[in-house]
Amino acid sequence: MLTSYDAEILCEGVDRFERCRILVVGDVIVDEFIWGRVDRISPEAPVPVVEVDRESLMLGGAGNVVHNIIALGGQVSLCGVIGNDAMGRESVRMLRKMNSPTRGLVVEDRRPTTMKTRVVAHSQQVVRVDREECRPLDEDSVEQILANVNDQLTSIEAIVVADYGKGVVTQSLMDGIRSLTDGTPILLAVDPKVQNLTLYRGVTLITPNVHEAQVMSGVNIVGEKSLDQAGKDLLRELDCQMVLITQGEKGMTLFERNDQTTQIPTVARQVFDVSGAGDTVISTFTLALAAGLAPKQAAILANFAAGIVVGEVGTATVPVSRLKEALLDGVPRRTMRTPQ
Repeated sequence: MLTSYDAEILCEGVDRFERCRILVVGDVIVDEFIWGRVDRISPEAPVPVVEVDRESLMLGGAGNVVHNIIALGGQVSLCGVIGNDAMGRESVRMLRKMNSPTRGLVVEDRRPTTMKTRVVAHSQQVVRVDREECRPLDEDSVEQILANVNDQLTSIEAIVVADYGKGVVTQSLMDGIRSLTDGTPILLAVDPKVQNLTLYRGVTLITPNVHEAQVMSGVNIVGEKSLDQAGKDLLRELDCQMVLITQGEKGMTLFERNDQTTQIPTVARQVFDVSGAGDTVISTFTLALAAGLAPKQAAILANFAAGIVVGEVGTATVPVSRLKEALLDGVPRRTMRTPQ
């Protein structure tokens, strides 16, 4: 049974999203989807032959967090790194198409724009090809990002750090962001990468999935007791205010510094694709907090939003209208929309 909630209060919170201003800092990724069908196996090797019907490009990584926030009605800008290449220019074009500022994008000549190509046939991913370089950012790039963060401090309610382990989120970047936000009411939210645990100390909130929480805490999560231990250990280790652990078909659990734990069962009717679900969770959760909702209310909203996107094939976002509709219905309505 779903954790109790007041749909009217949550919908009023969603209506306030349009006044919320979020800065996203992290790894910019271009997601390429090649859509086709398989009718035969290659005579050259035991692999399927995909006959391509269409192709599409969309922003992934930190760019997908931006896309989610815009879809939810929030105001957002992006700080990250692209290469001096065709996909870097495509990233700028896609941001402009979303009416999102591009001044926070730093160009590194020696780094390619990160790109993930997914081949999908009959609604199933056949293979993924990654083109990337994951070395830490040049210090000059870090300084440029921090300068952009500083320029926006008086006009934002929250910063989302979207860490995909591609080199943007470094010790010097996180130290700089903490220094700039210290003593301000700005929320600092992190979608983590397990190997960067030590970088996240002192943030407001973190949203690991259950596998990430297990690795980061060192606790083998096999039930409610071990999950509770992992969440509380992460709260203490990171000295943060909130840890929201997502658990797929089991929903999510919110741990707060006041020793309050809230289990929120999933509302997803059926899971087709978890691509981008983490981006949807941190986008919705952070927007809801920035809009003045309590952590438990924000987590319930994030749970509904995640229930919508996992019922679709391909990385998806949640429009405000669908989120409110799901809240009023008590369940997210599933569609089979795919990225265009």
